[in-house]
This record gives sequence, structure tokens and C-alpha cells, in this order.
Amino acid sequence: MREKRRAKRVKEKAEVSITLIHQDDLRAGSKIIHHFTKDISLGGIRIESDTFIPVNSMVKIKLRIGSPAKLISALGKVRWIKRLQEGLFEMGVEFVDTSQESVRILKDFIEKSIIN
Repeated sequence: MREKRRAKRVKEKAEVSITLIHQDDLRAGSKIIHHFTKDISLGGIRIESDTFIPVNSMVKIKLRIGSPAKLISALGKVRWIKRLQEGLFEMGVEFVDTSQESVRILKDFIEKSIIN
């Protein structure tokens, strides 16, 4: 089966914090914690979470990756979410606004991870 994704992904379990920017069902600006990435690409991240966030929600992402750890801040849009088990979800978040510096950090991290 042919891979449909545009960007290469690397498996990475890193802590990520998400702040909801706006969604009618949830209180905007509330910080949702205890998230971990499952994989990362230049286009977005797959996250494991104990919180359901509706599709199309806009979120602010803060992620530390690499060694030494570097901070990435970006805006993202929840593209899909599925329930793994009671109280545990997996979601795909597409980066929609990322600084050039964060893109550079992501690109360097992904390239190093693919080589190793």
C-alpha cells in the first residue's frame, strides 16, 4: 500500500502542552495537560491524550524535542480524533502556523531521527 502522507514521520514520545484557542463546547484558553506525541512530521503531530478535543478545534502547541531539548511553538488544527479506550484518545493535529525557527528545529530533528 502506498503512503499518502506528504511528510516523513518519526516516532517520538515527547511531552506536549496544548491550549485551546477557540471551540464553542470547551472553554477557550484552558490548558490541557498530560499529552504525549506518538509521531512527528513537518506537517503535524499525532498525540495521545486523556482529553477529547473536537475535530477542527484550533490549538496552540508547545513541544520540547531533541537533546538538548528545544522548544517548538505552533498553531494547529485537530484533523481527526479516535478513542483508544475509556478516557484515552489519539488525535492528529496539523500545523497551520509555525515560525521559520520552529520549522528549522523540526526539520533538523526529523532528519537526525531518520538517520539514527
